[in-house]
Amino acid sequence: MNYLKDNYKYMHGFGNEFESEALEGALPIGRNTPRFAPYGLHIEQLNGTSFTVPRSAGNRRTWFYRIRPSVMHLPFEKYVSKNSSGGPNRLVTNFNDPNQLEVVPNQLRWSPFKIPKKSDGLEIDFVDGMSTICGAGDPALGAGIAIHIY
Repeated sequence: MNYLKDNYKYMHGFGNEFESEALEGALPIGRNTPRFAPYGLHIEQLNGTSFTVPRSAGNRRTWFYRIRPSVMHLPFEKYVSKNSSGGPNRLVTNFNDPNQLEVVPNQLRWSPFKIPKKSDGLEIDFVDGMSTICGAGDPALGAGIAIHIY
């Protein structure tokens, strides 16, 4: 039997996830958020499902791979209080130790950590090779969490 060759691609089914791309190879294969997207695109997700909805209700989300991010601004700078008392800033963001950490509201995405080479002359063991990604709380209070990478 002879069939006509169809040059179109179809999206079949109800409730499935679909994809389309303006340039061939613009979408990452096998993952949503690769460390570096093809063509240098910015990766964003629009989520339309509340975190309180059961998984069985289905997640409604869309991944965008954009030339420019949807929000563009200069990096934020630390605000220095100009209160009349001349004392420290009256607004506190970290209640465990406000002098230890500084909150950065900028959009963050990091590159891989630098791995020392033997030619650098450094011998790094497990403990010295750990880096903190994020955390909350205070070990002295016995409450909180810290996330590290090796």
